[in-house]
Amino acid sequence: MNRRKFIFDLGAGGAGLILAGCVSAQPRRISANEKLNIGMIGTANRAHDDLSGVGGENIVALCDVDATYLAKASKEFPGAKTYTDFRRLIDQKDIDAIVVGTPDHTHAVAAVAALKSGRHCYCEKPLARTISETRAITEAASKYHRVTQIGTQIHAEKNYRRVVELVQSGVIGDVKEVHVWVNVTYGGKKMPTQFPPVPAGLDYDLWLGPVDPIPYSPEWVPFKWRNWWHFGGGALADFGCHYMDLPHWALNLRHAISAETEGPPIDKDAPPTWLIVRYMHPPTKPGGEPLPLTWYHGGKQPNPDILAPDLAKEWKSGVMFIGTKGRIISDYGKHKVIGVENPTPTVKIPDSIGHHKEWILACKTGGPTTCPFEYSGPLTETALLGNVAHRAGQKIIWDAKKMRATNTRAAEEFIQHHYRKGWTL
Repeated sequence: MNRRKFIFDLGAGGAGLILAGCVSAQPRRISANEKLNIGMIGTANRAHDDLSGVGGENIVALCDVDATYLAKASKEFPGAKTYTDFRRLIDQKDIDAIVVGTPDHTHAVAAVAALKSGRHCYCEKPLARTISETRAITEAASKYHRVTQIGTQIHAEKNYRRVVELVQSGVIGDVKEVHVWVNVTYGGKKMPTQFPPVPAGLDYDLWLGPVDPIPYSPEWVPFKWRNWWHFGGGALADFGCHYMDLPHWALNLRHAISAETEGPPIDKDAPPTWLIVRYMHPPTKPGGEPLPLTWYHGGKQPNPDILAPDLAKEWKSGVMFIGTKGRIISDYGKHKVIGVENPTPTVKIPDSIGHHKEWILACKTGGPTTCPFEYSGPLTETALLGNVAHRAGQKIIWDAKKMRATNTRAAEEFIQHHYRKGWTL
């Protein structure tokens, strides 16, 4: 089969697939001692970690485009019905809540369909591949009033809570700037020129979902898809929601107002191996100055006058808050206060019962979660805005309300999602 016929056949095969849009009755309210009926969209790799996190509940449905992964999960939960197409899972009536653990390019179609159907939703990070998809998920959660949580599991750990307490207690004074660096690299690859047959048991058309069809390659299925704009957003999309979660939480940040980048030449197919993004956020206090937040990945770190060489060696990835009285540096598991003796926070944040557990409890009782889509939507959009600025090749002045760059039209194609025929939100 030649490449042209392959793509035509894929497009034709997906043309009749329309997402269900019916909204079910209000989700049932059950006690904290009862078990939730959960459907899993994705069962392996990161999704399997999510499956383990919710596995104490009733797993009543499993969906995976890979028959081998699906069979393995089915052995763990033999009572669950199994599906290849997530839309058929959504048709199952007894599901209370749905976990989306697929690659980024199918997050939006699965999460929006789940919310429209009346189910609570847990979705892996980033919330979606594009800003427009992220906004659609956020708005669906608000419209249908469902309990949501993004998969930023570090948010539930003790270290982030202690850092937020210190910042919000004013221990380092007013925060004037933030630096976030992650020692991770994706991208830097050239598109393959040879395309082997699709492995037996993989429904590649469903794996592609809504994006324009391209031939199968092991360069993106099942593990390497983050290296390609077609499916993901590289290091910034992967880790931005984890590391920028800390300053967004501590300083109550939402949407940035601008973003400009420094990085390698733009590649139309692959994310940059390294990138520096200079975001600007609105003032965190009335009458204050805008807050700069700078992101670095691919081995880049703040300058030595910000991150001393001894700290740079110890903290290969981290977040630094620079305040008027001192500094705080943190990573996932530890933090350090610099320039303040006997720092004593006055704000107290209770420890979490667990990231998955708090979502489960909220689904049962109607209580809150700590990373609902109302919070994690703007967080994801901020991370993705850095990629937009890089791909557009210029600084972005951002109007979050209108979801557009006010200074250039070059960014629009990277802000909006584009689905093949038969797929819609």
